[in-house]
Amino acid sequence: MASPQIETALHNARALILADLTARDVADAPIVSLVEDAVTHRRWWLEQWPDGCEFVLGLIAQDVQDALLESYGRWPLCSACAAEDDPHALGVEPELGADPHWVCGKKGVVVAPVGGLS
Repeated sequence: MASPQIETALHNARALILADLTARDVADAPIVSLVEDAVTHRRWWLEQWPDGCEFVLGLIAQDVQDALLESYGRWPLCSACAAEDDPHALGVEPELGADPHWVCGKKGVVVAPVGGLS
């Protein structure tokens, strides 16, 4: 059984990713299932490396983003470049670190913290 620290990190990550999906109107049942799959996978990962709790939000965001690319398309689309003809997805930075943010790789700007998309 996972520790309370691991469960708290996973529940917080789930809530923040769902907030971003909801903010961009893509939180339907199949996509929420992708989030649950990512959380389940990362629960195992955290049981192997409990010190990774501070990194799990960014990792789950990346996991969901990868899963969506296969079934939905690029997500989340960059709002910093919304008027341009080349829609592109935001990336998560740092790739493995605390306090992850959605970043426009094209302009090099932070758009929002993970969980703070509008």
